[in-house]
Amino acid sequence: MKKIWRALTAATAAVAFTLGGTTLWGTAIAQQPLRIGFVYVGPIGDGGWTFAHDIGRRAMEAKLKGKVQTTYVESVPEGADAERVVRDLAAKGHQIVFTTSFGYMDQTLKAAKSFPKNFFYHATGFKSSSNVFIYNCRMYEPAYLAGIVAGHMSKRGTLGFVASFPIPEVVRNINAYTLGARSVNPKITTKVVWVSSWYDPAKERQAAETLIGQGADVLLQNTDSSAVLQTAQDKGVYAFGWDSDMTAYAPKAHLGSAIEVWGPYYTLVAESYLAGKPFKENIWWGMKEGMNDFVSVNPIVPPAAQKQVAAKKAEIVAGKFHPFSGPIKGNDGTTRVPAGKTLSDKEVDSINWYVEGVEGKVPGK
Repeated sequence: MKKIWRALTAATAAVAFTLGGTTLWGTAIAQQPLRIGFVYVGPIGDGGWTFAHDIGRRAMEAKLKGKVQTTYVESVPEGADAERVVRDLAAKGHQIVFTTSFGYMDQTLKAAKSFPKNFFYHATGFKSSSNVFIYNCRMYEPAYLAGIVAGHMSKRGTLGFVASFPIPEVVRNINAYTLGARSVNPKITTKVVWVSSWYDPAKERQAAETLIGQGADVLLQNTDSSAVLQTAQDKGVYAFGWDSDMTAYAPKAHLGSAIEVWGPYYTLVAESYLAGKPFKENIWWGMKEGMNDFVSVNPIVPPAAQKQVAAKKAEIVAGKFHPFSGPIKGNDGTTRVPAGKTLSDKEVDSINWYVEGVEGKVPGK
């Protein structure tokens, strides 16, 4: 009878705590690790975009040791299969899912409708909902700084850009790179080769070889592998790292790396959820917030160029300079941004035109 009485007493107490909303039951729930899923467009060893996100995931785990448990699925194609992966992660108890590529946008929104109590965070898109939020990185800022370096280092006055898909995210980086270069040499031009892929080292290498064959002696990319940088070293020209610090891949060719820093954001989202206040903001952060940077500048870059990069970076962080401040002309000769005006975030996020100095036209425009 004493055992039965103790059991009933414990059960009654548990119910009382639950109904009262007090701490015993809540603490037990809080002590369970928060489960977080990541959907990656490339392999974690790509050295670029996916690698950078995975660094962020691991940084979050280290900061919140024991409080979070993460799962990642790599090399998920953009399209219908992405929705299946997102749904699977949510169905398996991941309260938060990060979908880390532009092409996952609609699939994330569709999956989220079936899991209204879960939270989904989509990188680089423009659509959100009650439980889907956007996070983006202003990579056009370090792209502009890379352009300054390229303007100083190019001997031929021709730059190259290996581009993935003709979406605003990529077009604005091409433009910022060119604007930075032309702030040093107003006559410099940029050639672009599109590869229609985020991660395809063979195509990226071929594109880099094409640009070099056309006279480009400093390359940048908006693709995910180190192939462009390695090709530059093989061919005796210069290039930059993109998404992560790629110095080690080709130290002789590497002039600097435009990187993303995802760890603090992932940690913020997880900590907010654990505190009972899920993060419900669409964000677009840059150097000011520490979400990107331009790092590991090669000592061969002239001191004057390094000084100019440091000064411009400080202005960006302080909000005193924006790469898309006028006057800016399009490559068709029209004034796209008049003097005294700066493009709004909405305008930057919908750019579908090239600035003066970029050759050709944006595909499909």
